[in-house]
Amino acid sequence: MKQVCGDVTEKDVPLATEWCTSITQLAYQGSNPSKSLKVLINPHGGPGKARQIFAQKVEPVLRAAGCTLDITLTTRAGHAIDIAQNMALTYDALVVVSGDGLIHEVFNGLAKHATPDKAFCIPVAPIPAGSGNGLSLNILGLLDGLDPCAAALNVLKGTGQPMKVDLFSFTQGNQRRISFMSQTVGLMADVDIETEHLRWMGDLRFVWGFLRGVVTRKTCKMELSMKVVEQDKSQMVDALYARRRSAAKGAAPGLPAADITPTNDKEGDEVDSPGNWVTFEKPILWMVAGKGPYVSRSLMQFPVSHPDDGLIDISIQEIVCLVVGRKFLLDAMEGAEFGRSYWFSSNRYVKGSAYRAKPLTNSGVLMVDGEAFPFEEFQIAVLPRLGTLLSPYPHYAPDFKVVDAKGTMREAT
Repeated sequence: MKQVCGDVTEKDVPLATEWCTSITQLAYQGSNPSKSLKVLINPHGGPGKARQIFAQKVEPVLRAAGCTLDITLTTRAGHAIDIAQNMALTYDALVVVSGDGLIHEVFNGLAKHATPDKAFCIPVAPIPAGSGNGLSLNILGLLDGLDPCAAALNVLKGTGQPMKVDLFSFTQGNQRRISFMSQTVGLMADVDIETEHLRWMGDLRFVWGFLRGVVTRKTCKMELSMKVVEQDKSQMVDALYARRRSAAKGAAPGLPAADITPTNDKEGDEVDSPGNWVTFEKPILWMVAGKGPYVSRSLMQFPVSHPDDGLIDISIQEIVCLVVGRKFLLDAMEGAEFGRSYWFSSNRYVKGSAYRAKPLTNSGVLMVDGEAFPFEEFQIAVLPRLGTLLSPYPHYAPDFKVVDAKGTMREAT
């Protein structure tokens, strides 16, 4: 960091002002740092430190940049839905100080807005203050994804090039919601719901929950129908690196934004989606589907995910030889933060445009973006490029280091 000291006389004011303006433009990469921001803070999310994090680390950065802040502390479940649904569309960004649960509410509120197409164009910017903070990790990477100050700078510098991202239509019975990150059943869902009381531990609660789950090794019986577009793991890795090279050259994806107009047709969102329907009926340990490499710092669940490819990544952990040994499950933890389990032969990993899941048992857990839902039949369809995020990159930040199941580094093509 450089410091410049000296006296500025009245005649030097124009030159000093011009110098300060030039330095500011350089620091903010040509973006105007003085934003009008709607800020939502969940004081009870995750470890319960969101209010303190914002006041001590985030607000000073935003105020120093000349931002106008409209701050609301959420007081109940669903509060952020109401705020986003009735929000004026005059803000430069919507800053969410919490974990991923409040972001789920925000997107569902935008979907209910009187003009949802315009509402979804307002960029959402997460400030990590929850347990998993998956979205912040995916935008900023492992180094900065849990740093509130880095996230605040992303708000100031990222508005120039908002990143479009696919969202998901989640339908269960007559209810339809928006999902932005993941849907989980089986052991991984049990881990989430059974460690709710350990939110004070941050993302370490997921590691503890997984270790407990290793003891029980409960299986999940369900019928899963997927509209599969790609299932070759090597080709998916090649496509990931190709997209990164294309983004580095400034090439923009050509998918249109989604139409979220409600439909009474049960298959409504799936009629024109690409892919062939494939049915999977074997007992499984877990199924996780979603978008964005990280669901928490300790788990890179979707290493080959793209923000806007119009597809959802689906990972199914099969039962190997009828019983999965505890040693296998413990081995699966090693390198999980780097996506090593992607290469396990028992990990059925596909990309699809839609899927349907029907539980074949009455007991179980369904988690959507970290929130509990009834363990009943549901269906998912992709809403291409519907959401908007503030991001310093035109792709997800984390790198997939292409390490195979044995821990050997592979050469990326």
